Formats: sequence, C-alpha cells, structure tokens
Amino acid sequence: MQHLYETAAFWGDKIVSWTNDPNDAFWLAQTYFMTHQYSRAERLLTRPFSTAPPKRPLSPPPTNGHLFSSAKGKEREQDPPPPLTLSPRLPMGPGAMVEVPEEMQERVSRLVDMSVACRYLAAQCQVRQGNWAEATEMLGEANPFRDSGRSGPSIPNVDGGIKVEASMCHLRGILMLKLNRGDQAKECFMEALALDVKCYDAFEQLVTGEMMTPDEEWEFVQGLSYKQQTPQDAEFVQLIYTSRLRKYKHAAEHALTRQRLVDEYGLGDNPDVLCSFADALYANFRWADCFVITSRILGLVSIHNSTMPLHIACMFHLSHLHSKLFILAHEMVDQEPENPMSWYAVGVWYLSGGKWTQARQYFRSGFFLDEPAFFLVDAIVIAKLLLWTPDSVLRGSPLHILLPLKENTIMQSPPILLALGCSLGTSHLPLMFVGMENIMLSNHVLADEALNAANSMCDGDPLLVNEMGVMAYNHG
Repeated sequence: MQHLYETAAFWGDKIVSWTNDPNDAFWLAQTYFMTHQYSRAERLLTRPFSTAPPKRPLSPPPTNGHLFSSAKGKEREQDPPPPLTLSPRLPMGPGAMVEVPEEMQERVSRLVDMSVACRYLAAQCQVRQGNWAEATEMLGEANPFRDSGRSGPSIPNVDGGIKVEASMCHLRGILMLKLNRGDQAKECFMEALALDVKCYDAFEQLVTGEMMTPDEEWEFVQGLSYKQQTPQDAEFVQLIYTSRLRKYKHAAEHALTRQRLVDEYGLGDNPDVLCSFADALYANFRWADCFVITSRILGLVSIHNSTMPLHIACMFHLSHLHSKLFILAHEMVDQEPENPMSWYAVGVWYLSGGKWTQARQYFRSGFFLDEPAFFLVDAIVIAKLLLWTPDSVLRGSPLHILLPLKENTIMQSPPILLALGCSLGTSHLPLMFVGMENIMLSNHVLADEALNAANSMCDGDPLLVNEMGVMAYNHG
C-alpha cells in the first residue's frame, strides 16, 4: 500500500536470513522484481533451500499495525520469548555458488522446483534480462498441465485471480514472439485466454497483433468459457472484449455491444468504450466525428494507448488540425519523452508536411527507444496514412521502412509490402497495398491477384471494395 519497496527488501532480507523459509524468500524475490533487481531475484529463486520445516522467531500477535500491545497492568508482564533456533544454513562456496553438504542434499530443493509461482517469477526475471533460451527452458515450450485433470477452460480459478497456468502460457507466447515463432506465439496466447478469460494481456496480444483473421477472431472470442469461469461477470467480460474486435464485419452486433455497455453498465464515459466508438467511426472514414470522441477521451486521461494512434491519424487527415498536431507532439515529448508514441506523433507531423527525411528520423528514434512497444505503431500505420486506409494500429516492422513509397521510389513498394505481409500473416492490408501499387503501375494482372487474395482474408474493408471496383472499371 505504501510502495516502500527498498524498505521491504531491506527487512525481508533479514527475515529470510532468520527463517530460511521458502515463503519468505518468494515474497522477497517479488520485492526484488518490483525494484527491477531481476538478477538478484532469479538467484534467490534458483538457489537451494532447506525443505525442513522452518523455525520462525516468536513475536507478539499483530495489533492493528502497531508494535506495542495495548494490554495493561499484569497483562504486560510476560516471560521473554525463548531464544531463536535457526534451521541449518546452506554454506556458500567459491564464486557465490551454493555448496550443499552431502548429508543435507536430500533435504534441500530450489524454489523453482517447489512452486509453479516461483518458476513463473524466475522466468519473468529471465525475460526482463533478455535470456530468451533460459526462460523458455524454465517454462517449457508447451503447457505441462494441459493433460492433467486440474487444467482446462471449464475449471474456474478458486482464488478469483488469474490462473498461474494462463499467465505462464502468456509469458510463453511472449517468448515465442521474441524467438520469431509467430504461429506458436498465437497458440500460446489463445491457450492463455481460453484457460482464463480474465487474462487481458493475452487478449491484447491477439487483437493488437492481429494474429487471427476477423472471422477467426470473432468466433474465438465469442466461444470462450465465460459462464464456466466467471458466472457473475460472464456477459460483461464478453461484451467488453467484443467491443475491442475489428469493425470490418458484424456492424450491428458491434453497435448493440457498445449500446449495452453504455445503457446497462454505465460506461458511457469509460475511455475504452469511447475508443470503441471512435474506432468504428474511423473505420467508416468519419475522421471529424472520430476526432471529437478521441478528444473527449484525452480530456479524461492524458494519454490513452489505444486512442492515440486514432487521434493522431485524424489530425493527419484533417488539414486544419495540423497546427494542433504540432502542439500535441511537443506536449507529448515534454511529458513522456520515453514513450515511443510521443516520437510517433512528431514523425506524423513531419509526414503531414511532406518532410520525409525528418519523419523517418523521428520514427527511427521512437523505434530504437523501445522496440517492443513501438511495434504497436509500425510501417503499416504509415501505409494507412499515406494511402488513406482506415484501420487500427498493427504490429510489424519499423515505421521508417515505408517512407520511400512517397519518395519517387514506387517500384520498391510491392517487395517491401510483401515482406511486411510475411510478418502480418493474418492481415489483409499488405496484400491490399500491393494491389493498389500495382494499379498505379498498370500491372492489372498482379493487382487482381493481390486484391483477390486480400479479399479472401477480409471482405469487409470498404477501401478494399473500392479498389476492386477500380479494377472492375479498368477491365471494362
């Protein structure tokens, strides 16, 4: 509650030295993790601990957070506690390695071998340190609990939190992304969300990364075990997830979802629900109306990650807002210089004035500032802005890669877009952009192939329908 992590780590270290209790060590490792001491936390979780019952120092019962008892008179006169008896300590050998005496080897174990939660925390520490292979070995490449009787989407979590099993599947998906194994990452995130529908991080990865086609995305989210896992909140969780899906199809269902969230749940001023309204307007080219809602959202919260790309794109499309885009970019850089979105705004402002070199410079700066976060605003966003494509932000490659499309190097664009399509296997946008570029190059056969392939992946994008109409006109 007071967030004094250094104080907690200082006294927790002494408590672990007294008790040698694995539970105390786990919470000390949590404190180290919160203070970004990942190597220290990993070491604590992976060193041997005694499996003998720990002996704690006796202490008076808690008195509402105070150290002094409120007892009066003779009740204060108590015998002093007996001397503290400590469990055997594990001696430290050369190089800070633990040397376990032979007579103690049967009574010691690592925390990661005692507890699934400890193993998950150790893997998180390894991920933060960039040790992808070690973290994968710690978690395993597949869910080890998948075939056990205590695992499955129909089994709720008894403590009301997120299942550790689901959290491990999500972290495994993050590792698969780091190792460029996109298909396995998708399966991991889907399994995490299926195991626990409250695991929003897995949902965010699937939706923001567009790892599924619109039809797959809709069917998967609608088919989750909401009632089995959250019987009291099943309908609300399903509605809030549905509001985040892509707006190419199921327009009536999306409208009803948003209306129910406003009328039945009182979320008319919630930023996430308002962002769903803005996304629907942007998908229909209603940039002025979308800008009104995104402005309302930013009036409630200073920076909203899902809203900022829409807000900035609307200011790009509406030429009379370019001066406000300039002011917004400066404010974002002043307030949050470490946020890649700030430099994205600066780059888009230069882009609005046709200053390609400066735009590429700032896009590159934001990308290298925080590569994983900057994947949320990538080259596809620039293609959408350049080609007036309505869509939400996607995952892919650095922003500056597509700027040659507007620097009289149009012949380079189809290969670039096809390369992006390999990293966005379920998105129709790269193929649609290839078709648009081939229309400009009068390569009608190639344009037909690309547009038809894009239409097979998503037949609800109005811009794609328009481009197919252009091709029909060209064919007479």
